[in-house]
Amino acid sequence: MTDTLNILQHVDKEQQYLNLLPQLASLVANEPDVIANCANVVAALKDTFQFFWVGFYRAIDQNLVLGPFQGPVACTRIMFGKGVCGKSWQQATPIIVPDVNQFPGHIACNSLSKSEIVIPLIINNQVVAVLDIDSLRLDDFDAVDSLYLQKVVDLLTDGFGH
Repeated sequence: MTDTLNILQHVDKEQQYLNLLPQLASLVANEPDVIANCANVVAALKDTFQFFWVGFYRAIDQNLVLGPFQGPVACTRIMFGKGVCGKSWQQATPIIVPDVNQFPGHIACNSLSKSEIVIPLIINNQVVAVLDIDSLRLDDFDAVDSLYLQKVVDLLTDGFGH
């Protein structure tokens, strides 16, 4: 794959995801380094959807530790069960938050964030990382995002398994 993405304009987000997925699959297919793959996935998601913040947190001991991301500086560590990311890790399930100010225990790494989605990356029934995405708009994420972002995260399971 080349180092540029073919990003479709003036299509709905499902079409954008459908266009992006094979490009991401090609991008990560022959690269064994998980950090490099996470970095490219984050960049591709940010470029395609213009999200406010996109990044990975890796599960290390009882913390989620900041990994590759794009956007403003972020919280470096999040404890198990804390905030949206920590809850997603604890529950091993995606979480969509339409309004972060209404989420009990939300960790405000940046006050400009209005809505959030977190997708856990699960290998052998264990969360090894989470994909965290923040938006400047309220209620910006839905089932379409959850479905396709899970497919994006699934592209990375081989790298985390090594």
